Amino acid sequence: MNGLEPQALTGLLSGLFPDTLGIEWIEAGAERVRARMEVRRALCTLGDVLHGGALMALADTMGAAGTFVNLPPGTRTTTIDSSTKFVAAAALGSVVEAECTALHRGRTTMVWQTMIRGGDGRLCAVVTQSQLVLPGS
Repeated sequence: MNGLEPQALTGLLSGLFPDTLGIEWIEAGAERVRARMEVRRALCTLGDVLHGGALMALADTMGAAGTFVNLPPGTRTTTIDSSTKFVAAAALGSVVEAECTALHRGRTTMVWQTMIRGGDGRLCAVVTQSQLVLPGS
């Protein structure tokens, strides 16, 4: 698979957790996935800033989507490792943008790095994750 139209990814995830987060897909290619997410009150912690868990969930979804686009027929994926570095906060009412790039696309594992930036371009978090490619069930 060389990529997926963003609206197709939106449809596949409709009603699931990524939909609840409000992820808006921009690009879903074999080497790169891009999306944005509005910082809503329901995703914030004290101080009206985006909760770290919401940042991590966005990044996890990005890496999983990148792997999904690259999966051979009859396989599925799961996250096996994730490392997050928090750099700056994202304020309520802003929009964060995430860009996830492939570091490794192998037969049994894939590694992705997601850079999440605030609307002002400031880096909010860097997340590196490994995805396992599993036989379908």
